[in-house]
Amino acid sequence: MAFLVGAVSCNRELRRIEKSNDLEKKLAYANKMYDKKKYQMAQTLYEELIPIFKGTEKFEDLYYKYAYCSFYLKDYTQATFHFKNYLEALPSSPRAMEVDYQHAYSYYKLSPKVPLDQTNSMKAIAAMQTFINSYPTSPKAAEANVVIELLRRKLEQKDYNAAELYYNLGHYKAAGVSFKSLMRAYPDSEKSDGYKFMAIKCYYQYAKQSIPTKQMERYETVVTEYLEFTDRYPSSKLKDDAEKYYTLAKNNIKTLENEQNKEKSNQ
Repeated sequence: MAFLVGAVSCNRELRRIEKSNDLEKKLAYANKMYDKKKYQMAQTLYEELIPIFKGTEKFEDLYYKYAYCSFYLKDYTQATFHFKNYLEALPSSPRAMEVDYQHAYSYYKLSPKVPLDQTNSMKAIAAMQTFINSYPTSPKAAEANVVIELLRRKLEQKDYNAAELYYNLGHYKAAGVSFKSLMRAYPDSEKSDGYKFMAIKCYYQYAKQSIPTKQMERYETVVTEYLEFTDRYPSSKLKDDAEKYYTLAKNNIKTLENEQNKEKSNQ
């Protein structure tokens, strides 16, 4: 009951302040609400005061708090917009480094679960990298690198899921291309050799299902992929498994060559 009475009292005071023509009093009350973490109320007042105080010495602090209101209210789309606007309007502000990080971090907060569109994850990576480039000695630079790594893992998992789906559906050529792309996109991944191995496996299955006239060149692709695998990952635990597909491909090539030679001799 006390909470309800307090809320009603606050709303009544807010309506009274909103009707007031005393702009300084409005700003002071908005700051009071901000300090009390009543961000929705503060935001409502700041919104009205922004065009009035723009160009004055009080605008910087006002807009700084206004941008943070969106962030604290978890409206991260608006937060990215307002943090960016702050930087564009006040590039020399002593708070620029902090706001730049918050701009990038707001995109990170917008990053969705793996199966969903990852546009905001890519925007977050780009924004975090821009922050690191702009402030390489900042204490936040290490944190920015951690965020980038987390986001890259998410993108990697999404790409892996797509490649795996192609494989499970029997689209072996598309799967092979996807696994190779994964290996190239994430060369430092601990799963990189696994992606290359899956590419070998996919290309073998693709060759196996191909029409006879296309099998030779496609088995040769398997051989090439295996040789690249051994060159790139000489100590991989998957080397023996990869070698099995190499041996199968070589044997199939030899069989195809023998059949071709027989046909020539019978002509």
